[in-house]
Amino acid sequence: MRYLFWLIKFIGFILLFGFAMHNANTVRLNFYLGHSWEAPLALILLVFLVLGAAIGLLANLGQVVRLRREVLMLRKEKRQSASEKTSKEAEILTPPLDAI
Repeated sequence: MRYLFWLIKFIGFILLFGFAMHNANTVRLNFYLGHSWEAPLALILLVFLVLGAAIGLLANLGQVVRLRREVLMLRKEKRQSASEKTSKEAEILTPPLDAI
């Protein structure tokens, strides 16, 4: 199964590499205020892919932090309830000293 994943990754790499080689022509990207950037099409696509992924990660960062904080609080509550439970069980199971 692991070899199948490596084969799929290799085929994907070859396809993307072939795409990059076929689109090696320079492309002019015009920005606002007369700025422009000339680079190979594959490089421009790669840059904007990375920028999009970074923006997506930053957009989800707040939710991830909130959820991690919630998980930590729930784990702390679980530990506290478990310790309270064991102390109550120990209290119930110990016989009184004058019972003999």
